[in-house]
Amino acid sequence: MSIAEGAAPQGGASNDSFIARVAVKSCAFSERWVPDPFAVVVVVVAVVAVAALGIGASPVTVAKTFGDGFWSLIPFTMQMTFIVIGGYVTADSPPVQKLIKRLAGIPTSGRGAIMMVGIFGMALSLIHWGFSLVFASLLARTLAQRSDLRMDYRAAGAAAYLGLGSVWALGLSSSAAQLQANPASMPASLVQVTGVIPFEQTIFLWQSLTLAAILIAVSAWTSWATAPNDEKARTAKDMGIDVHDMKAVEPVRTRPGEWLEYSPILTVFIGALALTWMIEQLSRNTVLGFIANLNTYNFVFLMLGLMLHWRPRRFLDSTARSMSSVTGILIQFPMLGAISMMMTGARNAEGESLSEVLAKIFTAVASAETFAFVVGLYSAFLGLLIPSGGGKWIIEAPYVMAAANEVQYHLGWVVQIYNAAEALPNLINPTWMLPVLGILALRARDLIGFTFIQFAVNFPIVLFLLWLFGMTLDYIPPVMP
Repeated sequence: MSIAEGAAPQGGASNDSFIARVAVKSCAFSERWVPDPFAVVVVVVAVVAVAALGIGASPVTVAKTFGDGFWSLIPFTMQMTFIVIGGYVTADSPPVQKLIKRLAGIPTSGRGAIMMVGIFGMALSLIHWGFSLVFASLLARTLAQRSDLRMDYRAAGAAAYLGLGSVWALGLSSSAAQLQANPASMPASLVQVTGVIPFEQTIFLWQSLTLAAILIAVSAWTSWATAPNDEKARTAKDMGIDVHDMKAVEPVRTRPGEWLEYSPILTVFIGALALTWMIEQLSRNTVLGFIANLNTYNFVFLMLGLMLHWRPRRFLDSTARSMSSVTGILIQFPMLGAISMMMTGARNAEGESLSEVLAKIFTAVASAETFAFVVGLYSAFLGLLIPSGGGKWIIEAPYVMAAANEVQYHLGWVVQIYNAAEALPNLINPTWMLPVLGILALRARDLIGFTFIQFAVNFPIVLFLLWLFGMTLDYIPPVMP
């Protein structure tokens, strides 16, 4: 059964609000007619190949760049995969579960509980978007177990998803910012256009931090304002969902040969090695330089997850549960690498690539004053078609950054324009809702009525602030590694 099938939600915001009713119908339409993201990426491959032929590149050249680029993102693909795994196993660990139970006892009203879920989801997404999704979803589920709290379960699920629809890409796990700070993970053709852009010029700009703070405040208020009151709230019990019957099975040792899997000896040994390595690295780097390395960032969360699970078998079982969340990354990213190579490597007789042609178009329609608005709209629209979790930066960067160089626009802020705008479509596209839906046993249409309102509120605010803050920054030429 599709996650959107079944009757539309009754009561609450999805019946009282016209815009929410429209959102539910839009979600049902998109899930009926919009193909899987992988199919869309393949269509983009075909479009780019035809466009490259259209500018005069030969068929052999187009095919060669497709094959050459297909595996060009393997390091970055694995790094993004481990971002999901590391965040999941950390949030799924017993100590974090205990923390969640403590937090679930704090709210005194359903609306307050929903707003708390949203705030935690957004704040944690700035650190790790995978961890944020799982933590906030488990918090919503635990709050729903309270018999003394009448909380709308759908609104809580929407709040748990807010991090991925608002500020995650402005934080440490931003795919685009991490890629630009790690030249070893980038295709060589992209490095030649953008150079290396450190975190100081992207996520740690005061403009970016201010934007994130404003979005968290606005989104938290919206989640509180749109949550149904006690009379109209639909709790998990009202929806026939047994939140007390959704616990992971504790692994049980069945044979003597498994004793190492259930012993903390291996965990302590690996943890000691990891801690020693991290101390040595920190002695030679700043904290910012330490976390700006994608491999180090993933290493910290994997080791933290292992230590929190304590026993290897529990850690492995949690890792297995995270696998369903990474299939899209593993199958889509090679296609994105091929697209990038076709755009930059397939050249016509005049030596011009497709990315250079597109850069001229962007330069023609956008100036330094309108660049943020044009790129923001374009990135949001493309994000609706290709919900890549930031991976489509590989497609956009070659020509968008070339255009930014031409009009002399701050390259780091272009990355943040992409980040902020690309996150918005997640609020109305159910692709990345799957971890939340799985934990809460909900359907996408249960959440969309609330997240669509978030999209309607945030969209104009994001575009305005991207333009406003962009005007405060000066152009810095690309810095090559």
